[in-house]
Amino acid sequence: MAKIVQNLEVPIDQDLEEKLQWMMPEHGPYRILRQSVDARRAHSPHFVYTVEVGEQGETLEIPQFNLEKIQTPKEKPLIIGTGPAGLFAALRFVERGVPCVLFERGSESGERIKGINQYWRYGKLDPRNNVCFGEGGAGLYSDGKLITRIKSEHIPYVMNRLVKFGAPEEIQWLSNPHVGSDRIRRVIPQLREFLKQNGCEIHFNTQVTEILFEGKQTVGVRTEHGKEFKSPHVVLATGHSAEDMINHLREVGVHLDGKSFAMGLRVEHSQSSINKIQYRQFSEHPKLGAANYKLAHHNNKSGIGVYSFCMCPGGYVLSAGTEADGIVCNGMSNYKRNSPFANAAIVVSIDHDKHFGKDVFGGMKMRRELETKAYKSVLAAGGSRELPAQNLLDFLQGPNSKTGPRALRAGSSPSGAISVRLDELLPPSMRDRLREGFDNFQRNMKGFITEDAQVYGVESRTSCPVRITRDNDSLESISHAGLYPAGEGAGYAGGITSAACDGIRIAEKIIENLK
Repeated sequence: MAKIVQNLEVPIDQDLEEKLQWMMPEHGPYRILRQSVDARRAHSPHFVYTVEVGEQGETLEIPQFNLEKIQTPKEKPLIIGTGPAGLFAALRFVERGVPCVLFERGSESGERIKGINQYWRYGKLDPRNNVCFGEGGAGLYSDGKLITRIKSEHIPYVMNRLVKFGAPEEIQWLSNPHVGSDRIRRVIPQLREFLKQNGCEIHFNTQVTEILFEGKQTVGVRTEHGKEFKSPHVVLATGHSAEDMINHLREVGVHLDGKSFAMGLRVEHSQSSINKIQYRQFSEHPKLGAANYKLAHHNNKSGIGVYSFCMCPGGYVLSAGTEADGIVCNGMSNYKRNSPFANAAIVVSIDHDKHFGKDVFGGMKMRRELETKAYKSVLAAGGSRELPAQNLLDFLQGPNSKTGPRALRAGSSPSGAISVRLDELLPPSMRDRLREGFDNFQRNMKGFITEDAQVYGVESRTSCPVRITRDNDSLESISHAGLYPAGEGAGYAGGITSAACDGIRIAEKIIENLK
């Protein structure tokens, strides 16, 4: 009978098969359930596995997630947005036998990429096809990270289906799984075609401009083309940057709450320096690959946290704005994580109640003001499409009064970078908290503060500063029945996996009502 072997330590110069053969000479088939790297300084780096091991002749059962189909309803659920929440809600519907309709303001991923490249190379923004909008949502350009802190029964299903559509199999067991921005762009079209062949009607280049209500009951949507689609079930999965939809909801009286969020900068090091910090003399071992890190500092006196977010080993710093007069930065990695640079957002927590009180849109205004200020700083420096950047030491100490600012080194951003005083651009309180956080990180990762590192601005789209409040049981808006806020844009997820799980939860809740 198969058994689970946990915390199985395997040196980097030994194979798992070799270790199992030594421990259990008569073992049968096995499969990896979890794999991580332990690189703490107390010992040499090694892999830690959880493995299911069977007896000789035994067959290990692999979950298939076969779903029960229900009777087709008269009115198709409507889904707005093709990010992870929208796509996985649609996937769950069609696998349960429920036809649905999916709307996306942007284009299919192939066309979307063309718009993004135009922005990076020439500064020409396509408001429909950028790093935040278009098929795949913001997760299409984020390394395809699947790390999540949530506990959900749907996580194995999400991983299984991603692998089905072309993601690497190891995402089902790695402790820090990622698809890679290059590979996830091949997964999404396969998922799209499956949806279309199994009852999902998809409308690209079709922005939903209105949610239709009769009293407090949702009855459908109206698109920018004036066409109406009727349904008592509307899944709203528009992502963390759809301010126009948030404004529409405010106008029609949907209940909204201000939500705490975080903003800051993105720091970039050479990947080799991060490898040396994390792996020491083993930094060039081929099995270890590009090292990552996760850092956090909490000031007990002020209650403010500074932490790393969306760390991209072997990655790139991207220009990710959605307005022509705003600058936003983000990060991504390809599957092989083979860029010579590593980057991560370093952000400051912003408590909504303390900063904005009853102003529900205070965070949204702050975010917009900082992005516009960043754009103006680039123009003032003689640039047009570049990201504003500054040497890390200059950000921490200020430039030398005699020699001036340190020159920027070549970085990873396809948009380029231009020297800007980010220490003056940020609000002083945010700047000071970031400086405090960097000092703390240096104590935990010797060598993190270095003249070779630089920071980019501004990291402002970590999450949406507004929550579309929903009932904990029905998952509907607390003010309007039939409206199901989903994913990051609604304030109920924080990444690809959690957003996908949220979309599945909502689909299942609607199916429960349909049954």
